[in-house]
Amino acid sequence: MISKAWPTASVNWMKYRLLYFAISAIFLSAGIFSLLKWGLNLGIDFTGGVVTEYQLPNGEIKNEKYGVKSEEEINKIRKDIKTQGFKELRFEVVGPAIGPELIKKTLYALEISAILILFWVAIQFRSIKFGVSAILAMIHDSLILVGGFSLLGHFMGVEIDFLFVTAVLTILSFSVHDTIVVYDRIREKQRKYDPMLGSDMTKIANSALTETMVRSINNSFTIIFMLLALVLVGGDTIRWFGVALLIGTISGTYSSPFVAVPILVTWEEISNRFKNREKKLKK
Repeated sequence: MISKAWPTASVNWMKYRLLYFAISAIFLSAGIFSLLKWGLNLGIDFTGGVVTEYQLPNGEIKNEKYGVKSEEEINKIRKDIKTQGFKELRFEVVGPAIGPELIKKTLYALEISAILILFWVAIQFRSIKFGVSAILAMIHDSLILVGGFSLLGHFMGVEIDFLFVTAVLTILSFSVHDTIVVYDRIREKQRKYDPMLGSDMTKIANSALTETMVRSINNSFTIIFMLLALVLVGGDTIRWFGVALLIGTISGTYSSPFVAVPILVTWEEISNRFKNREKKLKK
């Protein structure tokens, strides 16, 4: 069998695995701390409240949502509008659009989809390590996004609404898709080179990342530029939806090469050490 040399332009990405994990740990710790201490600032879609539409003296029409429940709070809002001389055009008390039952079903759907993704990736790549690593990267992205919005909710009053849920689901699919691209290149290289080189997961990962990094970054930047435009000129209604997608896209772009692959390589190295130790003990 004629073996092929590894690309000389391959960068030793895995050399900085601990740095990648440390960066992720910092962001994850901040988000989890915020979630445990302050939770999420739930909007009217979760809590119910008041939807108002009123006209300013200059003719401008404003729409506002208030996540209130008591009759006293509702009356105070209406009184404040009239006191400021605004013309009331619409004033409605609405219930939560996303109730506990819907939240529960959404969580069940996420769990089922994560399990299906895990087994599908494991079957396609013939190793449970690929599936678990991909799911861990997906969980990483979702925690970064949810934790980030917990911080934004505490310090800037940003509320969680139905569009945020949509953004989370969208980002999860993006994260897995980007990871699969890198994993597919790793699988190709495992088949392409001779058994000695094919068993060295670190070399394979470095070569695969070198070949896919530019494509991944270019693809992500096209999305990031569009989302930046959405955040800057999209208006108040969808601004934070754009921010959620932006955070998730950046996190997903980072997690595929710098979380999913390092986890896979580290797992493979630990597994090989145990196998070698068992072989020595048997001898």
